[in-house]
Amino acid sequence: MANEDNYQRIWKTAKLIPAGKVASYGQIADLSGLPGRARLVGKAMGYAPKDMQVPWFRVLRTSGQISFPKGSDMAAKQKGLLQEEGVVVLNNRVKMAEFQWQPDLAELLFSLEY
Repeated sequence: MANEDNYQRIWKTAKLIPAGKVASYGQIADLSGLPGRARLVGKAMGYAPKDMQVPWFRVLRTSGQISFPKGSDMAAKQKGLLQEEGVVVLNNRVKMAEFQWQPDLAELLFSLEY
């Protein structure tokens, strides 16, 4: 399967993350039908077309950490976008236990395509 097809799957899945929630790269890979492809999810977020409005900023490391270097412009941008949605970011990290997206059965059956 071509990367473009995989990217489409990843983008569609990421767009389901509700405002105020976050997901890990691995979680998006799994929900996209691409287990073990967390790095591909990171790559796909970087290639997401602007007009598609993929909420790239809601995708974090499994630990809840922002992937961009602390103090970088992109880390600050991601932190700001998350905070606008009510997600608490402390020391470049989000408490996954509190803010991680946990799709319910209906979402898994009817929203996810994979």
